[in-house]
Amino acid sequence: MEKIIACISTPLGKGAISIVRMSGENCLEVAKKVFFSKSLDYENIKPRYMYLGDFSFDENLKEKCMMVYFKAPNSYTGEDLIEFQIHGGIIVTQKVYEKLLDCGASPAEPGEISKRAFLNGKLSLDSAEAIVDEINAESESELKASLILASGKLFEQVTSMQTNLTELLADIEVTLDYPEHDIEETVKEKIYNKIKEIKFELDKHIENSKQARFIKNGINVAIIGRANVGKSSLLNALLGEERAIVTDIEGTTRDNINEHFFYNGIKINLTDTAGIRESKDIVENLGIERSKKAIENSDMVIFVVDASEQLSNEDLEIKKLLENKIFITVINKSDKERKVEKLENEISISALENKNIDYLKEVIFSSIIKNQINFNEIILTNERQLNELKTCYNTVLELENAREFSLDVISMLLKQLWNNLGKITGNTENENIIDLIFSKFCLGK
Repeated sequence: MEKIIACISTPLGKGAISIVRMSGENCLEVAKKVFFSKSLDYENIKPRYMYLGDFSFDENLKEKCMMVYFKAPNSYTGEDLIEFQIHGGIIVTQKVYEKLLDCGASPAEPGEISKRAFLNGKLSLDSAEAIVDEINAESESELKASLILASGKLFEQVTSMQTNLTELLADIEVTLDYPEHDIEETVKEKIYNKIKEIKFELDKHIENSKQARFIKNGINVAIIGRANVGKSSLLNALLGEERAIVTDIEGTTRDNINEHFFYNGIKINLTDTAGIRESKDIVENLGIERSKKAIENSDMVIFVVDASEQLSNEDLEIKKLLENKIFITVINKSDKERKVEKLENEISISALENKNIDYLKEVIFSSIIKNQINFNEIILTNERQLNELKTCYNTVLELENAREFSLDVISMLLKQLWNNLGKITGNTENENIIDLIFSKFCLGK
């Protein structure tokens, strides 16, 4: 019998409601010790019905709350599950949880509620990971990608591929058992037609997920330039708030300032850097070194120059740092008379007057996100799932090169592909293959 586990399912803090859960066979026996309601008969308790009653800490202390019972297998975990909805507060929530432990429940380990859901077939591995991504989503695009995964689309497609592979493995077993029928080439043809379809599906998912890093982590943009060209003013303009200190004194920014904004659902991570120049100031030089490091770690660079001045040697030295980097040259202070020459990839703006800032945001976005993101398609933002998918693709390439090999070798590679696909959804058991193989032995054996 699975032990009864209890956990606090809402963040600890002050709020309207806190939820404490129990899951496991006989969790009703624990509930009988602590929850009492005039409308509740435990012998005839209604599943999915909200009961108002008292949670009893002792004879004198009671908390007015709600209780709902989910009967197995129709619950999140697939087991009997009870939720207490109590007043939101740190102490009262903790005390309800501790009382359940005193009455026989055990503390749930991190993720154990969802783990039980997975083990009881209520949740696939990819859907469980999608729920975590959904909770941790920091951008609209990341939320959309996780919701598509949580809907079960990936599970359906992977399961379909595994079903096709299972049928191929069964065909191979029958062919090996009955060599007199001489259908090896026919079976191979069927295998490679199906492998071609699987390759197409895997390639599509990998291609769709190429921009997944930007969906999950955002686009890293370093704002660089010599001192006093308006980098901090540009940061403030992009953010729409006064985040960085702006003065006419050179070297005001001594360290990197990291902020972000959202554009088209993508997080844009900005790093306002110290002005790069020759300096005898130790602190400023440390900031300059960090500026150079920010360039290395960025996905793209905004190179800011002053429109009212001709390019200096410092500007030219900074430009050399941009080799092999995606960059935009921002000609700032366009509200002044222009003296700087025409430059590569330039956009003329005025951070002071907020001129062309929206256009700059669009250019930042489109410089990295080359194709429109289709959120109707599966986009894997989970690195583990994407790596498993790439492993599957490599196995498919091995299969393509194994056409002249024996069916034994091909069978081994098909099983490897089946198991690798199963690592995405958690369906790595071999019983399905065995069952279908034996179902095909109806030829008389």
